[in-house]
Amino acid sequence: MKAWPGVIEQYREFLPVSDRTPIVTLREGNTPLVPAPRLAEATDPSLSIYLKCEGFNPTGSFKDRGMTMAMSKALEAGSRAVICASTGNTSASAAAYAARAGLKAFVMVPKGAIALGKLSQAAIHGAKVLMVDGNFDQALSIVRQISETHPVTLVNSVNPFRLEGQKTGAFEVVDQLGRAPDYHLIPVGNAGNITAYWRGYREYQRAGRMSELPRMVGFQAAGAAPIYENRVIEEPRTVATAIKIGNPASWGPALEALKDSKGWIDIVTDEEILQAYRLLAREEGIFMEPASAATVAGLIKTVKAGRFESGATLVLTLTGHGLKDPDTALESASRPTTVPPAIDAVLAQLGL
Repeated sequence: MKAWPGVIEQYREFLPVSDRTPIVTLREGNTPLVPAPRLAEATDPSLSIYLKCEGFNPTGSFKDRGMTMAMSKALEAGSRAVICASTGNTSASAAAYAARAGLKAFVMVPKGAIALGKLSQAAIHGAKVLMVDGNFDQALSIVRQISETHPVTLVNSVNPFRLEGQKTGAFEVVDQLGRAPDYHLIPVGNAGNITAYWRGYREYQRAGRMSELPRMVGFQAAGAAPIYENRVIEEPRTVATAIKIGNPASWGPALEALKDSKGWIDIVTDEEILQAYRLLAREEGIFMEPASAATVAGLIKTVKAGRFESGATLVLTLTGHGLKDPDTALESASRPTTVPPAIDAVLAQLGL
């Protein structure tokens, strides 16, 4: 069997690359599509539920799909440095791919709003990390201005090549499932991913690789729901730091994706997110970051509302690995119990 080459080589015919494009890859993509029978059992046993586990990408999130493209095109354009604002996953991915490409990376993150796992990744890959005493939207505004006036390439999802790479997630779902799902559920923060998946599905349909299109269903955290509320949220609040964004860069295209696919957007509370986060880990053995659990929380809420027809096939994108945010995991689980080194004491604790 041939080794997986990374998403650019795998889907080259669908991507804006040429023979002159130097491919910067960590062999991203090819993430598992895992059936979730216990999740179906807990919600609606008639549903076929699959989890697209993007946390198994090289830096632990779906951002790697877009970063391989952004970094390859930056190198092709002769760039020597890249810059981004990030709630965590983009910074981790940008730092790793910049290291791979031999480029300098500058990263701006909101102070106190980035999970430890993500911050450590950006740091170890050698990026220059600045913590802004403000939120993500302010950080993005600054890096956009810098990229317009200085010789650095912006690699946030406003970079068009990012979404080109991210659309490969939809190609993989169809290749793995043999068709498109009836519904595709996805967390929404900066809204690039829901936009990219819809683009991918439409391109695959045009190329004759699939027939029916899915309905796109997005979920925002209740305290950071600008698209749902149709207003900019000045001070977004949620435990799911990856989607803690008050003014999404891909707001317009995401609305188009929802409208074109006859889908919708909804909100889930932090309590619902954390409940789903634990359920996913304990029932399906899958550990993803809180933002990923927004789709599971959304699934539970939508099934209760009776919005999915019996027998439907659903794919849930789980965007990032649980180890990105170890603090939330420890706060959400039972603490280890200390015992003396004696078998009786151990057995008493185990109830054996």
